[in-house]
Amino acid sequence: MQLGIRTTLHTTFDDAVAKTREALSEQGFGVLTEIDVQATLKKKLDEDMERFLILGACNPHFAHQALGLERQIGLLLPCNVVVRDDTENEGSVIVEAMNPDIMVAVADVPGLPEVAAGAAELIRAAIASLEDAKAEA
Repeated sequence: MQLGIRTTLHTTFDDAVAKTREALSEQGFGVLTEIDVQATLKKKLDEDMERFLILGACNPHFAHQALGLERQIGLLLPCNVVVRDDTENEGSVIVEAMNPDIMVAVADVPGLPEVAAGAAELIRAAIASLEDAKAEA
């Protein structure tokens, strides 16, 4: 099983973040949290790294279903989506989302595979829309 669902965009970091937010929104996901890892590590540890943003994405319908099956699933929510500079390819930005099927791998809960599959389908559609936009550019 893949840990994440990924694509690489050839654009600016800010554009990649905006496109990722839009793609998630089009699939019914809201962004509940945002963590600027680069700024946090600089402030707390005085360490430098590439731009690295974690978006905590949530689809209320699937979150409600999963929590209805098992409250501890909240430990795995929201679904992290990372936007980060590709340090090996200048001018490229990596967008990767946690594979919702991971919930099934760590929690043996009846009904959860169907919920995770539905969420994974939407995450894949969001990432695919970024791929489609990349092909059109």
